[in-house]
Parts: sequence; C-alpha cells; structure tokens
Amino acid sequence: MLTSEFDYSLPADRIAQVPIEPRDSARLLDTRDLTDHRFRDLPELLEPGDLVVVNRTRVRAARLIGRKLMSGGRVEALLLGRVTGTLWRAILKPARRLRPGEEIAFGAISATIVEGPVDGVAVLDLWSADDVETAITAAGQVPLPPYIKTELADSERYQTIFAKEVGSAAAPTAALHFTEDVVGRLQERGIDLVEIELRIGLDTFRPISSPTIEQHQIHSEEFFVPDSTQAKIDACQGRVVAVGTTVVRALESQSDGGSTDLFITPGFRFRVVDLLVTNFHLPRTTLLVLLVAFMGDGWRNAYEVALNRGYRFASFGDAMLAELQADHA
Repeated sequence: MLTSEFDYSLPADRIAQVPIEPRDSARLLDTRDLTDHRFRDLPELLEPGDLVVVNRTRVRAARLIGRKLMSGGRVEALLLGRVTGTLWRAILKPARRLRPGEEIAFGAISATIVEGPVDGVAVLDLWSADDVETAITAAGQVPLPPYIKTELADSERYQTIFAKEVGSAAAPTAALHFTEDVVGRLQERGIDLVEIELRIGLDTFRPISSPTIEQHQIHSEEFFVPDSTQAKIDACQGRVVAVGTTVVRALESQSDGGSTDLFITPGFRFRVVDLLVTNFHLPRTTLLVLLVAFMGDGWRNAYEVALNRGYRFASFGDAMLAELQADHA
C-alpha cells in the first residue's frame, strides 16, 4: 500500500504542546457513533465483563548532557536501550566528529564510544560508581517527542499512573489520561484492569519515509505479558480493551514475551483485541497504519470529525475509542 494513503493535513497548532489538567478531563471521541465525551466517561462507555489492558512501562530519563574529556565539547546522548552488560545504544549529537574510543563525561557517568556513530547512532560503554540505572535517573532528563517544543514543569506528567518498569524511550500516551478515580469506577462497573509491559523505542515517532508501507522496517521492542494477565484474557467473557497501540502489538504478537517486530498493517487478522483506546496519531506513522488496520476506512472520517471539533492531537492530545471492524477479525 502507498504510504500516501495514510496521510492527512494536520495543522501544527493542533499538536498539543502541554498535557491537560486534570488528566481525565481530556476529550474522548467514541468513533462508534462519533459522540463527544471526556476521558472520565470511559467506564460508562464500556460494559461489565470487559477487560482493560494497559502498558506499565516507565520512560527512562534517557537524555544526557555531557562533555568530551579531551576538548570539553558539548555532547548530547539519547539512550535507546541496553545492548548487553555495560553497553548501551544511543543517539549522539553532534555526531560528526565523534569516533570510537572517544570518552565523554555525563555527570557521574563515564562513557566510551565503542562503535559508530553511524547515522548518529553509537554504542557506548557506560560506567558509574553507583548502579548505572540509578545514575541515569539522577543525571538524565525524560525525553519528549520531537514535535513537543515546550519543556514540562513536572516530568512525571509524561509518565502514566501505571508506570513501574523503567525501560522506554517514550510513554504509552493513551494511558496518560487515566486517574485513580477512572480505575476505581471501572472496577465498580465490573470491568477489570490488567497490565503488560512493552518497552517503547524511538521508532514510534519515526515517519514512514518509503513510498510503500511494505518497504518500511519497524524496529523490534521487548515485551512481557504476565501469566496473570494472560489468564484474565483467556477467561474474559466480554471484550478485550487495549489502551494504546503498544498493548495491541504485545497482545497480538501471540506470545508471553520476548522481542517483537510485528508491523500491523491493513489485512492483519486480530485475534485478541476488540476495542482500542488511543490518541490521535501523526500522518504517515506506523501508529496510524495500525489504527487503519484495526478500524478500517472509518478512520479518515473520525479524524476529520476530530479536527473539525477542535480535538488535540499526538502525545499530549485527546483520545478516541475505536471498535474492531467485523471483517478484520
């Protein structure tokens, strides 16, 4: 399929730059009948016996600012994840004059370039007197998506209330709207909530640059589906409600964990997920392709309605509730 089929006109001022307060006051478009709601209304839009699944991943404070030991030149690193042991993959800026063997100090963290940079990506050997993850948390900043230009006053606002396991380069943003009150009212209606973990990489922000989606290679991401979660899914008498595209990818990978490079495109047969809660995605992204695969051609009308009604788009934007099209199951 042509990548241009997943394009639409999105004015820059419709990309939300700050999160709305309180979290559950974000708007929610029910695409089944195109009615407007607030996210706090989600429990009433679902039915007793439904099962809500969220991603419990936590965004790593992966943006490090440091200095080259030899010249004192400034270097910014964005950690993409651990390769093995003390080795980490990172995007370095500026990368043009960096070479293997170069040493960089990021506060209490010492780094040596082992490989690269190639296209800005290098492998670093990190060392700290303390645990490296602890040192990263102390020295680093939570990275925001490249289309958000406003600094957050509180970095916890880019974490969900479910965030536990550190490891992602981005937040599972559909779950940013949840509050303890919403969770409590789901339970009161007989709607259970369970967790999975998928460690989100920066590929989630990368537009599809190839002429066709078949030519695009999606990066693999680590995920884990606890036995207790799988048991609840297997026993579910209602609908499985995925909160975010990361949950869809984890559940539809049909495994209890490992690494997934599943690229869900139109024609994919969904076996687990019945309803999807998600934000409004940018044009020409794998996230939008997944949505189209899930809800079919109705996505374009839903997005047009959202734009006409003033909904906010992207990570800090509003949400939508979509139903799996019958012929996609």
